[in-house]
Amino acid sequence: MKIEHIAIWSKDIERLKSFYQKYFNAAAGDKYTNLKKSFNSYFLSFESGARLELMNMPSIPESRGSTEEQFMGYIHIAISVGSQKKVDELTAQVKSDGYEVVGEPRFTGDGYYESVILDPDGNRIEITA
Repeated sequence: MKIEHIAIWSKDIERLKSFYQKYFNAAAGDKYTNLKKSFNSYFLSFESGARLELMNMPSIPESRGSTEEQFMGYIHIAISVGSQKKVDELTAQVKSDGYEVVGEPRFTGDGYYESVILDPDGNRIEITA
């Protein structure tokens, strides 16, 4: 078995699509629109075969979770970029482009080398080696 995809609700799927394409080389499929439900989505595919669905529907309420505090439930996705050097470079680029870094590159207690950034919607992404 494998996880087929993970989905994120967003007020601006075009902005999120551009972010994941620029920083993580995601390939976007065609935009899906369901006019009856006012639903739009993109599937983004990564080199590993993993997929991320970006979804928008105006009736979905804002998140009550804080980008500063942890909370119960899904909290982050981790994307491996292949090396410590790439973690450092991508984290620096994201920071330079004005996105928030909430965890500078470091070794964690469980042996990962990672940083933690926020995407444009405040979703946590661990960039790992």
